[in-house]
Amino acid sequence: MRRCVFLSMDDLGDFIADENLLVEPLARRGWSVETISWRRPDVDWNLFDAVIVRSTWDYQRDVEAFLKVLERIDASRAMLINPLSLMRWNVRKTYLGDLEKHGVPIIPTAFGCSVDEPKFRRHFEELDAEELVIKPVISATAERTFRVHRNRLADLSAELTATFRGVDYLVQPFMRHIQDEGEYSVMLFNGDVSHTILKTPKSGDFRSQEDHGGSLTLVTPESALLACAFQVSSVLDPLPLYARVDFVRGEGNSFHLMEVEVIEPALYFRVAPQSDERFATAFDNYFSALDG
Repeated sequence: MRRCVFLSMDDLGDFIADENLLVEPLARRGWSVETISWRRPDVDWNLFDAVIVRSTWDYQRDVEAFLKVLERIDASRAMLINPLSLMRWNVRKTYLGDLEKHGVPIIPTAFGCSVDEPKFRRHFEELDAEELVIKPVISATAERTFRVHRNRLADLSAELTATFRGVDYLVQPFMRHIQDEGEYSVMLFNGDVSHTILKTPKSGDFRSQEDHGGSLTLVTPESALLACAFQVSSVLDPLPLYARVDFVRGEGNSFHLMEVEVIEPALYFRVAPQSDERFATAFDNYFSALDG
């Protein structure tokens, strides 16, 4: 049996991870799997054939340490998945600007460092919006993400200033379809679409993550959504084993990219029948192609 690691964290707490569904499909393809926290210091990565980054959902709190672990894995005999260069690019959400240059329709985005009320007020004018969303350039699981209405900026000014002091951030117009429809997540395995999930926030919230009360629905993607997903995929180099591309519907029935996740995206195997088999097949083919 070849040996594979699912890279995780010390304590998942209330996070929902479903990589256990992959163990049996991978075993039938000759792989044994164990889960190891990225913070564990005593691992000899040379003992493994592959390390797949999965539920490392606290990495944003110590990015440099996380990247050093990935570098050690990459320097070992184990194949690091996804590729290190792609994950380095994906750590900072400034990658949105790169994708926009390739013609990908993103949500209009401004970047900055540190927040003060006059600076933030200018973003409303710059982005022509009454409501904005602000979050760190390095972030995950909607941590330190704020929805700010123009009329409430003064009330939130002190909290925003404290939260983003010395922190690189991005700011975008709040997309109203997040609340009345949700966001679409398209899962790509080895460049092919596996399944699509509609993530809907709970009533009164705008965060679609399950740990914030969001709900998941398996859907058949519209052709326009698939076209956008493949457009993003065509830009990713090298090709990742897995990618999740998140979109929201804009005005005029178009789709706008919210995020690309190639580090540790939830892939919702439990929601999509046979997606575990598709992933196992894609992984086996991906490993064989690069190892061969």
